[in-house]
Amino acid sequence: MAAPKKSRGPAGGQGRPGRSLALILIAMVALTGGMFLADQPTPRLGIDLAGGTSITLEAKSEPGQESAINKTNMDTAVQIMERRVNGLGVSEAEVQTQGDRNIIVNIPKGTNSAQAREQVGTTAKLYFRPVLTVAQGTPTPAPSASSSGKPSPSASTSDKGKASTTPSAGASTQGRAVTDGLKTDTTPSPKASGSADATASPSASAPSAADEAAAAKLQKQFADLDCSSKASRAEAARGAKPTDTVVACSSEGDAKYVLGPAEVSGTEVDNAKAGFDQQRGMWIVNMEFTKKGSKEFQTITKKLSAQQSPQNQFAIALDGEVVSAPQVNTTLSGSAEISGSFTQQSAEDLANVLSYGALPLSFKEASVTTVTAALGGEQLKAGLIAGAIGLALVVIYLVAYYRGLALIALLSLMASGILTYTIMSLLGPAIGFALNLPAVCGAIVAIGITADSFIVYFERIRDEIREGRTLRPAVERAWPRARRTILVSDFVSFLAAAVLFVVTVGKVQGFAFTLGLTTLLDVVVVFLFTKPVMTLMARRKFFSSGHPWSGLDPKRLGAKPPLRRSRRVNAPTDPKEA
Repeated sequence: MAAPKKSRGPAGGQGRPGRSLALILIAMVALTGGMFLADQPTPRLGIDLAGGTSITLEAKSEPGQESAINKTNMDTAVQIMERRVNGLGVSEAEVQTQGDRNIIVNIPKGTNSAQAREQVGTTAKLYFRPVLTVAQGTPTPAPSASSSGKPSPSASTSDKGKASTTPSAGASTQGRAVTDGLKTDTTPSPKASGSADATASPSASAPSAADEAAAAKLQKQFADLDCSSKASRAEAARGAKPTDTVVACSSEGDAKYVLGPAEVSGTEVDNAKAGFDQQRGMWIVNMEFTKKGSKEFQTITKKLSAQQSPQNQFAIALDGEVVSAPQVNTTLSGSAEISGSFTQQSAEDLANVLSYGALPLSFKEASVTTVTAALGGEQLKAGLIAGAIGLALVVIYLVAYYRGLALIALLSLMASGILTYTIMSLLGPAIGFALNLPAVCGAIVAIGITADSFIVYFERIRDEIREGRTLRPAVERAWPRARRTILVSDFVSFLAAAVLFVVTVGKVQGFAFTLGLTTLLDVVVVFLFTKPVMTLMARRKFFSSGHPWSGLDPKRLGAKPPLRRSRRVNAPTDPKEA
């Protein structure tokens, strides 16, 4: 005797709708709690809503160097511009590539837009300068006190003439007065002493009163320099000429320097590349100079190698900030190897910085858009009004046509709204997502897409009732067919949003991102909220009895009783038998 087949439970888990509801409610509570814990109770607003300046820069290459416009170089340019904008003390600025040759810089309100445009629109300035003095990045208590700087890279040279830089305390200035470094000749000869004035000529003639005044002013700037903030680091060497003796901060802010005039320009770097040395098990950075740069580099390293620390260091200064300051102990040729406690990322970052000085890239302003906070507020208000009108029209339609079922649709829209709002708020600090006007439009369009999913399910249920079924079986039988239709419809919407996000640039991507996000949330809400709530409501007498205001009244829907099979009786052929 064959074993009886096990009965399958109703589709959609008719008996366990509470589990799905508990899951989505826990998710909503967790997201809401995370939003307040992250101190981000509102979504981050974009430039067009909050006000600010949006600058579009187009990359230009030198004749014959068209291949210089590539992803690596554009990403490096973004890093440089990000450093410059942050140096202005700007918070929540956005710098990102747009397409193959454009960079978008979005700067929020409260920033000097003219200064920002000047900073991001100019080519990065990279110079190799000799180090005169180094100290900790905080202000020096007294000008006459000796400075003890944080250990900086020290270097040894291999037999092949390549500089090998390793972090050690060799660059410390313990026991050396600040004034001694300030009075060191900027281009010392092997026999030069360290007592010459920083602005003196190689002839070691007695310093003039003007030279001593300049040295005193520089000494005070060095003593007062505080490298703890991005703004002060960016301001330290702002406006300095390559021929000036300047004060500068390290890019990390842990050290400050007095640097002599530039000896080699970054444009003389022919190539810089990060690599992993298998024998020594460490990351290194290799530099190659042009023919002119090779001669200049050989000259300066010959002079620096005869000095004591820290005057035997050369600083790699990008936009006035020292990104590295290795020591030189022997004359170097046109190629150099910088090694030390690099990670892969830090080695690649340094190689990018060195390469950027040689890039034949410049940028021109393609467009500049300035939005005042008042105009942005008006746009946001208009967007919210449009959203409210759209939502009101949807609600009116649902109530008029679906009556009691409109309650389930409204609860589902509320759940979708809570999820969308909290996720958008959390995405601001997480990935820098900013809600702009096109994104608001995407959210408004999503109201219709979400309501469409409810309508598909409701109509399937009503079709089952028209065929003569009661509500509870109708709810479960309608779900598989409605589910398939909803998934196909949402997949098409998500695919369109994904394609739009990939092929477009700028603010249109905000529309595509919001549309894609809300489409995914629509699937989550329909599966974990709308379907379980409908299952629970089907057990209520108001809906199950087909109340006229439930939206499921069989008479109103034109339901007919199901056809029953009857026994057919053959008609008699003989009239007498009739």
